[in-house]
Amino acid sequence: MTTTSPAKPARRTPRARTGARASAESRIVRSIGEAIADRRLPPGTKLTEESLAEAFGVSRERVRKVLLLLAQRRVVTLIPNRGAFVAKPTPKEAREVFEARRVIERAIMERLERMPRPLPDDVLDKLRGHGALEDAAELAADRKAMIRLSGQFHLLLAEFAGNATLTGILADLIDRSSLAIAAFERRSSHTCSADDHRRLIAALIGNAPGEATALMIDHLDEVERQLDLEAKADTRIDLKAIFADEHEPA
Repeated sequence: MTTTSPAKPARRTPRARTGARASAESRIVRSIGEAIADRRLPPGTKLTEESLAEAFGVSRERVRKVLLLLAQRRVVTLIPNRGAFVAKPTPKEAREVFEARRVIERAIMERLERMPRPLPDDVLDKLRGHGALEDAAELAADRKAMIRLSGQFHLLLAEFAGNATLTGILADLIDRSSLAIAAFERRSSHTCSADDHRRLIAALIGNAPGEATALMIDHLDEVERQLDLEAKADTRIDLKAIFADEHEPA
């Protein structure tokens, strides 16, 4: 009687392994970016390779690649012989970031205002659905969700405007403005409110010439006005505690 040898497990091709590595790195980049955006990683926090590798269950080499990617986006600063740190903007840099956002988001809003009316149903449904999520987060006083959803709202508008280059630039600027807000936000302030976003949606639906663009500029001006550009940040952060649920499965 002949026996059949058990099938050998399929070996992943070099392309599959490369894709898996890239996917894991993208996930870590996204997780660190979100932690910076929602203020769990304040400006100036040291990002040690060993702690991050342990937190995510990956090699230090992979963490090093992730930190290089984040440095290219200017949300991490690499200092020779000292390591990687969450970027800590100066007051001048914070003002420049908001100036850049006004330029980019003015262009985005002007593109949206030129879209045929009425706006497509899928666009309106997504805007209203996102507005409902922001309302729920505000009602629950879920600050982490409010911060995340606020950035997503601005990116949603950019995506609807249909210019991928503007959307990519804005994504980086939102990360950097999150750093500025984390570093300089007054404790009593409430930046980027859902109320402002509701007014922007209403203006886009109504399509009064220039109204939505003007509201966006006023909105960004108000966010910047709420910054205390002399504030200091505490940088003693436990990286393993922040990323406790992000460990790469074995």
